[in-house]
Amino acid sequence: MRTGILGTGTLAVALGTRWVRAGHEVLVGGRSPDKAAAAAARMGAARAVTPAEAVAGRDAVLLAVSWHGVPDALRSAGAAEGSLAGTPLIDPTNAVAHGVGELLTPDGRSAAEHVAGWAPGARVVKAFHVFPADQWDEGRAPVTVVLAGDHEDALRITADLVRDVGARPAVLGGLRRARQLEEVAGFVIGLAFSGIDPGSAVPRTNASSTPFSPE
Repeated sequence: MRTGILGTGTLAVALGTRWVRAGHEVLVGGRSPDKAAAAAARMGAARAVTPAEAVAGRDAVLLAVSWHGVPDALRSAGAAEGSLAGTPLIDPTNAVAHGVGELLTPDGRSAAEHVAGWAPGARVVKAFHVFPADQWDEGRAPVTVVLAGDHEDALRITADLVRDVGARPAVLGGLRRARQLEEVAGFVIGLAFSGIDPGSAVPRTNASSTPFSPE
């Protein structure tokens, strides 16, 4: 798969490394050419390019930047001019207050819906936003990556990329469910920074039972 990455941080490197090992062609674009080159080198066979080149003709693009850097990253990639139209755009951003987990999008829309507004025509999928970058190191126990998006082809492609990093994909619903996923990340972040294991606050269940009753 021809995969583009906007961003040069730890999540970009972690996922890019796994995708390179899975045989994908990975291009990395960032604000700093030097940082893009360093990130690409850490991934292995990835190649550093400009942000506009990182999204051109790609089968999928990962938007791996901080929430505050999203507008600039999309602008540098030409998103407003339609450079991402028709492209699956994977959004792992967390628009939350650091260490607190409160969402920073008070208008009721999810961060992913804002991303869709800044990248007209892009097929945005919320994914990879709950787990830290080191989850994608080789040998870690498999986890489930929950997806939300409106386009079947984009969800299918993202699900393939999830499997290629050793995880299980699960589709929650359309992009309108992305805020719910982002609230989950805020919940996890808030508890983790308080020194509480978030897993201890979630009921254990399986696919054939539910912890909740409608009665």
